[in-house]
Amino acid sequence: MSHSHDSLTRLSKYLSLVLRHHPEKIHLSIDEHGWADAQELIDNTLAAGRFDLSRDVLEEIVRTDSKQRYSWSEDGRRIRANQGHSIPVDLELAPQTPPDVLYHGTGQKSVSSIQRQGLLHMKRLYVHLSRDIDTAVTVGRRHGACAVFRVNAAQMARDGFPFYQSVNRVWLTGHVPAHYLHLLDG
Repeated sequence: MSHSHDSLTRLSKYLSLVLRHHPEKIHLSIDEHGWADAQELIDNTLAAGRFDLSRDVLEEIVRTDSKQRYSWSEDGRRIRANQGHSIPVDLELAPQTPPDVLYHGTGQKSVSSIQRQGLLHMKRLYVHLSRDIDTAVTVGRRHGACAVFRVNAAQMARDGFPFYQSVNRVWLTGHVPAHYLHLLDG
């Protein structure tokens, strides 16, 4: 059965919900590294009556997701979200030296609190940072009127803050104190 682009988008959002935040909604077990058994994901999704999920559809979502949100294990039996978890998982990422400058897009409504507190990871495990302004703007627009901060990642790294890069090339760090941030003019 072929799925429309819209139904694949809805399914991808649903996978994101269960793999990153609420596996218990469909009684899915996720190991400490974020991996779920693909067949269990399919079976439990079908049992929950939410979506008509099959292995083919799952493979199509992983292959076509524009943000590359998901990965298969080497044996192809397990699946996980690449980043964005609110449940505690260890994605086994090695610390890496970031580019000198990274960017963070957000909503205008968050600007004053970010200028006071810096970037906090909130409900997620990490703050997500982009390599380029365009990506940061795309992210920020999800929150309404967009604001973009430039992050002095080089200085943060020199000062001992660890940075990680997810499989889909998003830069991650625990907290960005306000003095490493510069609000870009719209």
